[in-house]
Amino acid sequence: MKCCICGTVRNCGKYLDNIFVIMEKIGTLFEDYAIILYYDCSDDNTLEKIQSYSIKNNKLNYYVNSEEMLKYRTHRIAKGRNKCLELMNQHYNDYEYFIMMDCDDRCNYNIRLNLLKQYLLRNDWDSLSFNHPAGYYDSWALSIRPYVLSCHHFDNIGLGQSYISNKIKNTPRHKLISCFSAFNGFAIYRKQKFKNCRYDGVFRLDYWNPKLIKQNIYAAGKIIIKGISEKNEDCEHRFFHVSAIKKNNARIMISPLCLFY
Repeated sequence: MKCCICGTVRNCGKYLDNIFVIMEKIGTLFEDYAIILYYDCSDDNTLEKIQSYSIKNNKLNYYVNSEEMLKYRTHRIAKGRNKCLELMNQHYNDYEYFIMMDCDDRCNYNIRLNLLKQYLLRNDWDSLSFNHPAGYYDSWALSIRPYVLSCHHFDNIGLGQSYISNKIKNTPRHKLISCFSAFNGFAIYRKQKFKNCRYDGVFRLDYWNPKLIKQNIYAAGKIIIKGISEKNEDCEHRFFHVSAIKKNNARIMISPLCLFY
């Protein structure tokens, strides 16, 4: 088994030493691994950290964005994640797995390698993310029935988060929770199920079944356009995951356990 560990980095310098340690530990679970980072213009020492680490570890490949940064954050991150996928497909086409992980405080912990190893032996997921020691914080990337749309397009943004927190509490430790999209800072993927998918940080409804949209409105109220919605932003993970479900029948799963501690 081989795995690419991918991430977008901007102003992450103070976390990268530990992030690189975590990536190296993950790499020990595989026959071979590569690290692919997309760097966007930063105000700290992020690039210097990456350059220094690339000398120590030849598994690292990084891309420096030289184009003008896109206006909105989710659009920028989608562009970065897509570049990681592009480099992975160009240079590591035979790798069976890839990981997307945040390179900031969200993954700046210790990692339970044995837990990840156990899940690699299971065949009941195609995308697997985890609970988090700080609690399930990532309602932005979460799509789970009936809360499938962006939480920021409804008045009460915490409904999906409350739902998944209760779901995790009541799910046996060995079970997985099925959903449409989830990330929570770290997710591992079977590459074959996502080979023709891309990230998109634009808010759009065209790829959703109208029945699911109606169920979401019934549960959370009418869709609103204010705040982040006015920027036409949506979490980039949502389109990526739903595309894999529609195109490849991918199984998007959440573990009730915490990978980090």
